[in-house]
Amino acid sequence: MEPMNTFPEMSLPSSLLADRRDRFGIIRDLGISTLTYKVARPDSTELFIAENLMHAKGGPPRHMHLTQDEWFFVREGEFLMELGENRHLLKAGDSIWGPRGVPHAWSYISDGPGSIMFVFNPPAKIEAFFEELARLKSPAPSDPEFWRPFEMEFVGPPLQL
Repeated sequence: MEPMNTFPEMSLPSSLLADRRDRFGIIRDLGISTLTYKVARPDSTELFIAENLMHAKGGPPRHMHLTQDEWFFVREGEFLMELGENRHLLKAGDSIWGPRGVPHAWSYISDGPGSIMFVFNPPAKIEAFFEELARLKSPAPSDPEFWRPFEMEFVGPPLQL
């Protein structure tokens, strides 16, 4: 018996990306890393997916998303993740769910290159947030006023290593 196809036939443009490539051919410099978009606003109104390619230790300050859930997936290296009151060491292949309204921060702690994927649902204003970080060439400032236009709240300093 053949398996039943439960998905409708769809005719979508190809969005195949080679490893570490950006959907639009742009590399966004965030100081300690570069950010590549995998699925962005022209592709979906439900998801935003990006890969952060780390070349130095560190990460953003503690913050929380008011309107988005976030899923993290480590492709390479080790990341210290603080989600609410809990800390976790994430290694290649590990993932963690970050629900909206829960303060979190992460830090890349390995030597050499690393990679972490982010999936946001819904995208809300995250693409504009990342574009502003690329303009600043910064992981994210600790100024609470910076975060608010992007429907996020600054909660505290980056993780101490």
